[in-house]
This record gives sequence, structure tokens and C-alpha cells, in this order.
Amino acid sequence: MKAIYITQAGGPEVLQYKDYHLPQLQQHEVQIAVRAAGVNRSDILTRNNPDAYGGDTPKAQIPGLEVAGEVLAVGEQVKGFKVGDAVCALVPGGGYATHSNVDARLCLPVPEGLSYTEAAALPEVVFTVWFNVFQQAKAKEGEGLLIHGGTSGIGVMGLQIAKALGLKTFTTVGSQEKLDFIEEHQLAKGINYKETAFEEAFKNDKIDVILDMVGGDYTQRNLELLNTKGRLIHINGMKSLTPQINLWTMMSKQLILSGSLLKPQPVEVKKRIAREVKEKVWPLLASGQVKPIIHKVFKLEEAAQAHQLMESSAHIGKIILENSAS
Repeated sequence: MKAIYITQAGGPEVLQYKDYHLPQLQQHEVQIAVRAAGVNRSDILTRNNPDAYGGDTPKAQIPGLEVAGEVLAVGEQVKGFKVGDAVCALVPGGGYATHSNVDARLCLPVPEGLSYTEAAALPEVVFTVWFNVFQQAKAKEGEGLLIHGGTSGIGVMGLQIAKALGLKTFTTVGSQEKLDFIEEHQLAKGINYKETAFEEAFKNDKIDVILDMVGGDYTQRNLELLNTKGRLIHINGMKSLTPQINLWTMMSKQLILSGSLLKPQPVEVKKRIAREVKEKVWPLLASGQVKPIIHKVFKLEEAAQAHQLMESSAHIGKIILENSAS
């Protein structure tokens, strides 16, 4: 068995492909042969600071928050899965490996018609979108949703799900190529934020929910754009984590400003997300209304190159690691 280890805090070069000994399978777990694992920006943060974790997340020596593969063994308490099943799963770390023991409560069947590579692109982004946009912000049919960074993994998936569920979608991207992608796939009304101020571009639109990963001076601009009783949800602060805001904007418009991290959420919260995702989103994937968009696939042992691409922000959709040994 092999895995990608974070050998120390640092750049992509600290990721090393090494021998891996799988822990003993617990009663509530399934063991899977990992065929593919998704790469997420959170993996970059973990690599930069391997000791930062929370909730029920173990210290991360092996990054990776989403996997897909074949069930090899099931724990005594596991119901609903059997050896040979094709599954994808949200994991609290350890996804960059050839094998993984996964909490069965956070496993979902690979959607009909999808490959392992496509399925590995789903758990982290779908759980994040569902938790923040639909559980936290309570977005509903007919409302307007703005997602900043619409060609990120979260952006592409979030816009598709929202549109399929009857929301009006809006987004910002950073290049003409990315804007062309948004328009070609009819994902949203989009703008290039390097050329146009989003608060001006969308000022005549009804924006009820904003999913933001930028922070900084976007925060007050988001608040000013939001409709009365709008909700601003933060999942990152890539520009700055310490914005200045005008509280009068919030009070006068009855706005809600919130945020969350998915990774440290307790299993019970993630289990509830999984249940709703299976009910609401999996049928959209099976019908083809929502599709995983994969930018590039690397071999597992090429994780460092995958991280370099992630950090460049040049990708559109997901970056995936495949286990070529499987």
C-alpha cells in the first residue's frame, strides 16, 4: 500500500509517495481500494500547516478529503454496503492513498453512469455547497445566488446544483477563458471581476445569497449588493480574513453574515448532509442535469504537480489524482 505523506510544512515538494500501513478496520468503517481522490484547496492549507485541525479530524499526515473506489471489507456495524460496491466518500484526511478506511456513514454509492474518477470529484464540493448554500443559507427556488470563483470546483458544482433546483445564478471569474466556459455551459450570468466591478454588474439583479471565498474588501461590497434579508456565507478568505464592514448595511437590510468550515464538523452533521445530498443531488447526477467537470487528472504519485496547478488557479473544475496501481 502507498500514500502521499506531508513530510513537513512547506511547498508541493514536501509531498512524498511512501509505503503506507492501513490501520485496523473499525466496526463503523468500510475499507476501500481507492481508485481516485479529489484535490481541494484545503489540502494546500493542510500541507502548509499539517498540525492545524479541528473537530473529529485527525492530525493530517496524508492529505485528501474525498475518494472513490471499491469496497474491500465492511465493519461489523455497517449496513447498506457490501464487498464489491462502488462508492465515493467524504474523509477527514488520508485520501491520497491506495487504500482507505472510511466511515460508512459518509459513503455514498457512485452515481449511475459515472466513473470512479468522476465520482471522486463530488464529495467535498457537493457537501460544501449543500451545507452552506442550502442548509445554512436556506437558499430556495426562485432566489438569486452569487458564487464568487465560478470555475473553481465548488463554483462549477454549486452553480449547476443551484440552477437545477430553480435558483437564478450569478458568478465572477478572473479571465475571458473562464467567462467563456461559464457562458458556453450556461451556468450563470457572469463577469470578469478584473474588468468589471461585480456590485455594479449585478446591482439591478435580485441577489439573495452570496457564497464567498474571497473575503477582504469583497465583504462590504457583498453586503451592499445583497437583497433585503439576504445571506452572505463565507467558506474562505483568500484575500483577507479581517475585513471592515459597515454594520448599518447589515442592520438596515436585515442581512445575515455567516461562515463555516466543513472539515472540522462532527460526523453527525456530515451524516445529515450525506443523507440530503443522496436524496436531492444524486438524482440530478444520475439524470445528467449536473455533471462533474474535471480539468486534469494526475497519477497519485504526481500529487506535487497537482498542488502546483491548484495553487496557480488556472484550472476550471476539479483536479483529480488516480491510483494507477489499482
